[in-house]
Amino acid sequence: MRAFLRDNGLWLCFAGLFALSVVGQAFAGLADHNHLQVAAGVAESTWGEYVTSSDFATDVAENWQSEYLQFFLYIIVTVWLVQRGSPESKKLDEAGTESAEDQQIGRYATDDSPRPARRARGAVLWFYANSLGTVMALIFAGSWAAQSISGLAAYNDQLLLQLEDPITWWGYVTSADFWNRTLQNWQSEFLAIASMAALSIYLRQRGSPESKPVGTPHEATGIES
Repeated sequence: MRAFLRDNGLWLCFAGLFALSVVGQAFAGLADHNHLQVAAGVAESTWGEYVTSSDFATDVAENWQSEYLQFFLYIIVTVWLVQRGSPESKKLDEAGTESAEDQQIGRYATDDSPRPARRARGAVLWFYANSLGTVMALIFAGSWAAQSISGLAAYNDQLLLQLEDPITWWGYVTSADFWNRTLQNWQSEFLAIASMAALSIYLRQRGSPESKPVGTPHEATGIES
């Protein structure tokens, strides 16, 4: 058990933090939701009713889709774009998908290489070679769809409380409300990536793989601790 915890500490830490934050969001969101319900003269919701409501689903999906958009774009653009001095970037002369030898594909695969990597070409190799970005894109698309559907339900609930006619899905995803909420999350994700890429040129964190070694020159690129 001790070895398992050591070998999976990073994943377990963030999975635990994720679970705690979702539970915390559920209780804090319920309190805020019920405050608005009372102000509108509507009965308060139970915890179970709230976590199965469109309001809660919208808030969760909204955060998920922005995070997975960040990861998807970061994975894809770092194939081609570089940043001098950043450990988040490949070396300046390595932009692109790299050679079969560099990627250990086909005849350059080792005995420990995943089975799809041992193929020289074909659809199986292509899908495996692009599987990380593809899965991130699919999770983003699914989260975006979930946000739009649950957001529509929550938005129409508000319209009905105001004695206004509900709108269609297309009307919602082209509305100012939808894009105001969406772009608020996107801009924070893009800012975080830009900050990390730039600040890691000049700043260090001893022992972190996200930082260059403390004594590494600022202009050194693609070097991690």
